[in-house]
Amino acid sequence: EKEPVRYTNLMYDRRVVRGNTYALQVIPVSTQPSPLEIRRQREARKRALARKRAKELMQPRTPEPVEGREHIHVQTELYLEEISDRIIEVDTECQTDAFLDRPPTPLFIPAKTGKDVATQIEEGELFDFDVEVKPILEVLIGKTVEQALLEVMEEEELAQLWAHQHAYAELRNAELAEVQRLEEQDRRYREEKERRKLQHMQMLQKQKETTEKIAARAFAQHYLADLIPSVFNNLRDSGFFYDPIERDIETEFLPWLMTEVEETLERKVLGRTVLD
Repeated sequence: EKEPVRYTNLMYDRRVVRGNTYALQVIPVSTQPSPLEIRRQREARKRALARKRAKELMQPRTPEPVEGREHIHVQTELYLEEISDRIIEVDTECQTDAFLDRPPTPLFIPAKTGKDVATQIEEGELFDFDVEVKPILEVLIGKTVEQALLEVMEEEELAQLWAHQHAYAELRNAELAEVQRLEEQDRRYREEKERRKLQHMQMLQKQKETTEKIAARAFAQHYLADLIPSVFNNLRDSGFFYDPIERDIETEFLPWLMTEVEETLERKVLGRTVLD
């Protein structure tokens, strides 16, 4: 919105898409790239070149040739072939008898091209095996004997360590067994002591309860010596203790007698009233 409006012909405007719009690329209004974008592209190009140089330096290469020689590319195949851009083609024709059996296909051996080069090595130019191998054998045998001695000493030291460890383990097991026995004995002593203390406490508790029961019984007997006669007298005076015959006469005979007397008197009064 802040940029000025540019009026152009639609027929030649690059922003108008023509043809297939599937791979549509939006072209900005300002085709001039910004300095920040240019700087970013330069840095990306520099990083790509640095990675390419590092990759080339990391690739393994053959050592540099000695003075007076140079490296060339050679073929390592069994038969050398001349390398050319155009392959020679030849058309040939032949006619064979249809009734004859087809002979076996001969082994294809391409024609040798180029030159064979050989190198002559005179006697004594390389090395004398018996003389050259002596120091190497001395070093190998010395190292082998030294390593064997070190291994034997290590095995003896390990055997001594195992023996010391075994003796220490036996002594430690014996001490642990003795400690366990003493702990078990101490535990039994403590349990016996606790049991004896508990028995003594129970005995004292029983003696105390027995003494309290005896004292309570004596106090109750002394207290109830005069209480029982007075209670019985009060109950007797209150009517809880009675003669059954007397009680029967009072509750059954006397009410019946009074009822009969009343009825007799009522009949007499009624007779007198009727006579009057």
